Amino acid sequence: GLNILTDPVWSLRASPLSFAGPKRINAPGIAFADLPPIDFVLVSHNHYDHLDLATLKRLKAGHDPLVLTPLGNDAIIEAAVPGMRLSAHDWGDRVEIGNGAAVHVEPVHHWSARGARDRRMALWAGFVVETPDSKLYFAGDTGFHNGINYRRMAEKHGGFRCAILPIGAYEPRWFMAPQHQNPWEAVQGMTLCNAAHAAGCHWGTFQLTDEPIDEPARKLTEALDDQGIPRQRFRALRPGEVWNVPEHIVP
Repeated sequence: GLNILTDPVWSLRASPLSFAGPKRINAPGIAFADLPPIDFVLVSHNHYDHLDLATLKRLKAGHDPLVLTPLGNDAIIEAAVPGMRLSAHDWGDRVEIGNGAAVHVEPVHHWSARGARDRRMALWAGFVVETPDSKLYFAGDTGFHNGINYRRMAEKHGGFRCAILPIGAYEPRWFMAPQHQNPWEAVQGMTLCNAAHAAGCHWGTFQLTDEPIDEPARKLTEALDDQGIPRQRFRALRPGEVWNVPEHIVP
């Protein structure tokens, strides 16, 4: 098998500064020393709560994984972690990763910046991990944008055993809606991309926006109930929680 990390952050803060910026509310779900051998890392974009250079340095030293990331982020990583194995790609690219598996780099509705002068100078993306048996969709960060990209994913890939979808950092809506979907939209996204199951990410680690840290999980349950979708199909996993995702929808 293959062990893959998505947007790994083991640092205390999501910030360019070690003494300021959003601080962890919850510890990582697994201690860094307890990680199994990591083969690949998928980095969706360069915001500090997704591209954590300190964590990538530790991964290079202990695991030497190949990092797949959208165009432009490779330069950021190489400057900070010389010699890290990098593979940078555009939307629509397909990358063979061995064992009959491949990674597709797909568009999402977001943006990028590490500072004040590099806004949108590196690409952002989601990923589809394709295996001989099924497909998994990791959306990274995304606004809902009328579900355009979710529909594209269903048209291109047919459907998914599981979609890892962001459900947090969505308030206030007047400001966050273009870049971060809310739980209601995430449930719609699961349906539109034809995912049998979904796991909620991008919540419960850093206090990034106005909603309470535990609100996304509550709102997800409400959205599922309101839309008539069984709760077991879309779970807001907490740090360290393990889910053996069923191969098909279980009534």
